[in-house]
Amino acid sequence: MLIFEPEIAYLHWFSGAARQRGRFELAFSQIGGSCMIGAAIGGGTGLYKGLRASTLAGETGKLRRTQVLNHVMKQGAASANTLGVVAVMYSGFGVLLSWARGEDDEYNTLAAASATGLLFKSSAGLKRCMLGGGVGFGLAAVYCLWASRVRMDNVRTMHF
Repeated sequence: MLIFEPEIAYLHWFSGAARQRGRFELAFSQIGGSCMIGAAIGGGTGLYKGLRASTLAGETGKLRRTQVLNHVMKQGAASANTLGVVAVMYSGFGVLLSWARGEDDEYNTLAAASATGLLFKSSAGLKRCMLGGGVGFGLAAVYCLWASRVRMDNVRTMHF
């Protein structure tokens, strides 16, 4: 028989230690967040393009509204799909590297981002493939530097 003791379940809150989620658990929020951000950015871009195109075409009323909505939906879906695919690839590489190496650190982040850029642009030729890998590596390097700066600030404030 399983006995639930709430004081044991929440003991880590009182000791100040917080359980961190692993790479696999973070993948779900990263993928969902990327899709939502892509949809928002794409929707905004589609709204701008739709308003511009319908104004240039001289459309009014229901036709203009339909054209603007079509632009918003098409661009929003395309951007959400693109960012979602990139997030799935990055998360997949990150989880695989974390599992293979047995630890989750900046090396996994850099390798996963580079591999994502390489794979995402692999069908565009070798030059663009390398460019995609370089962009992935660069973005991951900026993130790792930012995360280590925040971590170092936290260490300094705890010790001084």
